[in-house]
Amino acid sequence: MLRFDPFHDIDTVARQLLGEGAGTARAPRFMPMDLFKAGDHYVLNADLPGVDPGSVDVSVDNGTLTLRAQRSLPSEEGVQWIASERFAGTYMRQLSLGDNVDTDRISASYNNGVLSVTIPIAERAKPRRIEISGGSEHKTIEAGTGS
Repeated sequence: MLRFDPFHDIDTVARQLLGEGAGTARAPRFMPMDLFKAGDHYVLNADLPGVDPGSVDVSVDNGTLTLRAQRSLPSEEGVQWIASERFAGTYMRQLSLGDNVDTDRISASYNNGVLSVTIPIAERAKPRRIEISGGSEHKTIEAGTGS
């Protein structure tokens, strides 16, 4: 059975331009993630199955959030691979944060292969009501009759 893949040529050109450093069968290409806003914070969930929790690093520097993780394969001595489709190596993802987040209160957790990062919205960026102050007292002026 022949399969037609209209993107095969585009993938080939991209691999040639980016080089094999963009990802190989034994090295990770990217870290899939979801990012959404929930109330007064953003939540980022990144899939990192099989990653040792001790290798996960989350840092913020000059408005850039960096996620790093390492997944190692078992020793290859005396191993005859039948199939090798799982990526190993260092995963890294960087995101630019806007001025509207509170970088001091970012928190992260890692459960069941998912890294969750909570990014609070800064108080100054939250919607707020503006109080309207009144001016001087309003007086009623009545016109007098001239005699």
